[in-house]
Amino acid sequence: MLKNYEKLPNGVIKQKKIINKLPDYDKKYIDERYNTYGEKGMQMAYLRYGYMRGVINADIRSILDVGYGNGDFMRVCANSIPIVNGFDISSYPVPKGCKKVDSMFNKEYDVVCFFDSLEHFEDINFIKDLNTKYVYISLPLCHYFSDKWFKNWKHRREDEHLFHFNIYSLHKFMDEQGFNWVTGSYIEDNIRKPVDEFPNILTAIFERENIFALD
Repeated sequence: MLKNYEKLPNGVIKQKKIINKLPDYDKKYIDERYNTYGEKGMQMAYLRYGYMRGVINADIRSILDVGYGNGDFMRVCANSIPIVNGFDISSYPVPKGCKKVDSMFNKEYDVVCFFDSLEHFEDINFIKDLNTKYVYISLPLCHYFSDKWFKNWKHRREDEHLFHFNIYSLHKFMDEQGFNWVTGSYIEDNIRKPVDEFPNILTAIFERENIFALD
């Protein structure tokens, strides 16, 4: 294991300490990360939306997008979901018809989404406190073939991506947080092409163990 990284008992790889500082998640960051995608940004949003609708066999009336970026996914959701909220430390505005909230925990949602955002948090054990039926996650898939591979992995991004997951560790972590695995795929690789023959992005949907407790 590389210096300043550790593997937790559930298999999640964690950066132990911040070396310099976390990025400034400001408009410049959003522009560089999301607004350079062009048409692919909206293609990704529709792909994510379609996958969610295909997997969750229930009426979705409310959704929270955590770390919503430039709001493309929220924009798509707003066409058919009555309540579309976003939570982000960035000041980037949410799309028309959506609402930015200052807490992930004050309201109940049918679905809470983390697209390329869960790995940025300094502490991820808040998932268990979300008032939601489903959690929808997309993040870089860390194979960790070797220390050399991990050191050169494009998604490692020291001081930005603080946690790394493979299928096993994400499954185990979410189980600890009280959510059952529903399905997983590499569907985003259709747009976010791998640089080698191995899957690049892991997408998974989880259902709260006692889903009726929220009804």
